Amino acid sequence: MSTVMARVKLANGIELDVIDTGPRDAPVLMFLHGFPESHRTWRHQIAHFSDRYRCIAPDQRGYRGSSKPGGAENYTPDKLISDIFLLADALGVGQFTVLGHDWGGAIAWGVALMGQGTRVTRAVVANAPHPGIFQKLLYLDPVQRGASQYMRAFRDTANDKLVCEHGLGALLLQVLNWGDRAPVMEEAERAALLKDWSNPNSAIAMLNWYRASPMDVPGMDAPFALPAGYAPPPLPPLMIPTLVIWAMDDMALPPSNLDGLDAVIPNLTIEQVPDCGHFVPWEAPDKVNAALEAFLS
Repeated sequence: MSTVMARVKLANGIELDVIDTGPRDAPVLMFLHGFPESHRTWRHQIAHFSDRYRCIAPDQRGYRGSSKPGGAENYTPDKLISDIFLLADALGVGQFTVLGHDWGGAIAWGVALMGQGTRVTRAVVANAPHPGIFQKLLYLDPVQRGASQYMRAFRDTANDKLVCEHGLGALLLQVLNWGDRAPVMEEAERAALLKDWSNPNSAIAMLNWYRASPMDVPGMDAPFALPAGYAPPPLPPLMIPTLVIWAMDDMALPPSNLDGLDAVIPNLTIEQVPDCGHFVPWEAPDKVNAALEAFLS
């Protein structure tokens, strides 16, 4: 995979470090990473597809060397979604397939919903909940609410002192209990992530994605019921071809997130990946690549 990154300035002033590899006249795949990673989330897929597709993978706002504006208000979903369309504009890309994992998947849902029929031709989401389903699960499903309590810790600014002094990894160790299910990563990749996490400005910026999210994560002592006056977000159906890849042993996002997707995505393909944890693009790259081959063809 090409490791040469270009610095791309968006029309909103944000600057992103971007991998842009593959034939310039080929169909475009836009890869969006999640927390707490980088463009390298998709390293196996970019290496596999860049002979036939133009593969674009940014380090998104707040990550690594990309712009890190201060304040959670600069990380609201509308701004993160806008970054992707502005990146496509800056690179001269008209239409593209959007692919996202984790937080990148959350942004991919938004990009797909806003760009369907115009800019976005297909969508691929890996282990990222649909915004119309996730909030309801947080209110009603004890398993999902329990698995999401880490989000409350990430939003708590009282943890910023720990993060600034000891890096993001210290907070992850304190909040996340992987047990014997911790993902196994190549040592070089692990070392690179630890280096990224040691930057306090980047670490706080990454946490700001959680702090700016409108998702309500009740405590475990709150009632398991929909709040009075609750209404689901007014989202249109997603009509473009959509592939959802779901690792079935994800500790943070149980398979209940798949229930009801077919009601809001008429042209839906679901690929379940058993015996795999949250980071499916690099924990099960061969299965992900095979699912993408079938879908993109």
